[in-house]
Amino acid sequence: MRLVFAGTPEVAVPSLDALATSPHEVVAVITRPDAPAGRGRKLLPSPVAVRAEELGIPVLKPGHPRDPEFQAALAELDPDCCPVVAYGALLPQSALDIPRHGWVNLHFSLLPAWRGAAPVQRSIWAGDEITGATTFRIVKELDAGPTFGMMTERIRATDTAGDLLDRLAEGGAQLLVQTISGIESGQLEAREQVTDGLLSYAPKIQVDDARIVWSEPAVGVDRRIRACSPFPGAWTTFQDERIKIGPVTIGASSDLAPGQLEITKNAVYVGTSSTVVKLGEVKAFGKKQMAAADWARGIQGFPSDACFE
Repeated sequence: MRLVFAGTPEVAVPSLDALATSPHEVVAVITRPDAPAGRGRKLLPSPVAVRAEELGIPVLKPGHPRDPEFQAALAELDPDCCPVVAYGALLPQSALDIPRHGWVNLHFSLLPAWRGAAPVQRSIWAGDEITGATTFRIVKELDAGPTFGMMTERIRATDTAGDLLDRLAEGGAQLLVQTISGIESGQLEAREQVTDGLLSYAPKIQVDDARIVWSEPAVGVDRRIRACSPFPGAWTTFQDERIKIGPVTIGASSDLAPGQLEITKNAVYVGTSSTVVKLGEVKAFGKKQMAAADWARGIQGFPSDACFE
């Protein structure tokens, strides 16, 4: 089939690669416009744009997919289908109607669970044991279109959102290729989602959501931190300064109050409402990420009653 692929971040690159090496023809790529990045805030192309250019595939960067010029260009490309992975813009019906077989999205959850922007983060935060990826036809309602196929993936006890998303991106890329092939052969039909008791939403995690609540049980602290790693980064405050906290290890019970620190030669422990947690890495404002014990040693006159807030 003639495909126009839509995607923007790094997580979409494995799908672009898989489609580019498949029997299908990727005639163009749609991605978000160049965006400021880094300390210099220089405009940089998206990871998908960079990869498309390496593959020699033409790139379209509309300000919004409702733009008439973009829709005319897409219609001229005459795509059979538009596969989508994390494109990042709402598609109007006029754009959805252009490809013969519609726009087929790869979403990183087992729909109808975790519809929305942060399915991987929310599944870890909720303590799910299994997640996966789903291909579905895009409709006007958020992630509500009929589904084509699914893959499952076990959530490991130490998975961060980044770890899990990397695995889903690789496995999901193969699912997307299989879906496109099944649509082309006519052997794959979309089925409406069954939402009874299964529907849940995954809104984007804001920076304020990522603040660690030390009065939660250790398992809740652990899940929040892993769900927010690497982005936006779980954080707390110490001596009125914000610091980011990497994944922790749940330890044995102790008499530390929630947020209270215990410093040893090689470790930093923090109290919760249940057991302690052992800190992994810490990133103080304006400093590099480092082991928690190194961070503690760098603080002059570390108070005996030190506490995270």
